[in-house]
Amino acid sequence: MNLSRRTLLASAAATPLLTGAGVAIGAGEAAASPAKLRAALDYGNSKLKAVAPGITSFPEITRAERWTYVADGGWIGGFWPGTLWLAHLDSGDAQFRALAEAANDRLAPRRLQPRDHDLGFLFYPSWVTAYRLTGDTRWRDGAIDAANTLIQRWNPVGKYIRAWGALGTPGNAGRVIIDTMMNLDLLAFATEQTGDRKFLDIAIAHARTTQTHFVRPDGSTPHVFDFNPDTGAAIGPNTVQGYSPTSCWARGQAWGIYGFTTMYRRTGLREFRDTARKLSDYALSVLTPDSVPVWDYRTPLGVNDIKDSSAGAIMACGLLDLAKATGTDRYRDRALKILDGLVGTCLTTRSTRAEAILARGTRNRPAEDGVEVSLPYGDYYLYEAILRVLKPTQIAKAIGL
Repeated sequence: MNLSRRTLLASAAATPLLTGAGVAIGAGEAAASPAKLRAALDYGNSKLKAVAPGITSFPEITRAERWTYVADGGWIGGFWPGTLWLAHLDSGDAQFRALAEAANDRLAPRRLQPRDHDLGFLFYPSWVTAYRLTGDTRWRDGAIDAANTLIQRWNPVGKYIRAWGALGTPGNAGRVIIDTMMNLDLLAFATEQTGDRKFLDIAIAHARTTQTHFVRPDGSTPHVFDFNPDTGAAIGPNTVQGYSPTSCWARGQAWGIYGFTTMYRRTGLREFRDTARKLSDYALSVLTPDSVPVWDYRTPLGVNDIKDSSAGAIMACGLLDLAKATGTDRYRDRALKILDGLVGTCLTTRSTRAEAILARGTRNRPAEDGVEVSLPYGDYYLYEAILRVLKPTQIAKAIGL
């Protein structure tokens, strides 16, 4: 029997089809051991050692297991140099640092372009990390430039940072997305470095708007929320990446977990910590026993739908951070189980063609663009999560934990 999209959407809205609350851990779902995580990093370093010297652009997505590129960095340009910086931090290999600096340099024009909200994605893993690891002030100053560019997208009436669309144009002028929570730490960095509160004040206000309008009573979130850009009035939830406006896109939920936990660390405001807990508790309640997220937690195909390993890597980082912020071992334990699932079932170790490290990513399921692929943010957050476990002091210096 063929079901219409409307019927499936209604089914998804009624109840999440993934029911994991209170479910016992499945057989074989053990926390990743330090040795297993170390082996995954060693594999990543060896893969980068072989592939990175030949890359002079920004990896965006794999096609037939080989990287394809976006010349100006798109929204993902910070993750390639970011991964190289973390490989350098882990291995001490000077070649990784040289390649990271060259990739950083290629991003330079974007710090002055307010074309979208992605300045944090572009410049936090790359230039902020470079400054923290090297002390070279050109990276700090460029990141502050990017923060100044980002706040040009601030809508003071609606109290949000506009996600998409050129400034001065009506298209998407009232569109906010959960992903922007990850761009706020660039603003916190700018306040930290300049002493100017305007950056952090905008970040706090945007986070509160997101908190008010995105977070549902059960802790799930939509991908998009639309506002009237002239009055700031709420219009309602929507989606581009998720299954529907009433579903819960797994990577977006992970962005929220990570982003709200980070905002708690930067501000000490318990409301952000509590929101991060609420989002985490929902995601953990619907996570499948293999601990690798399905691309949308409310997909009508439920546990049988495809995975998004990148959502797992991001979520693991957020949970490890939240465990420290709350003193709750459960979040760390579940993060380690997610990492076990990722390194046990999602690495590219069995492929002779693969240029990336982490497989089983999903970029945009509704558009059927990037299903069962590798993604640069999957590799980056896998590195970050493992280093949070194995080298907490070093990663804390690199990303400001």
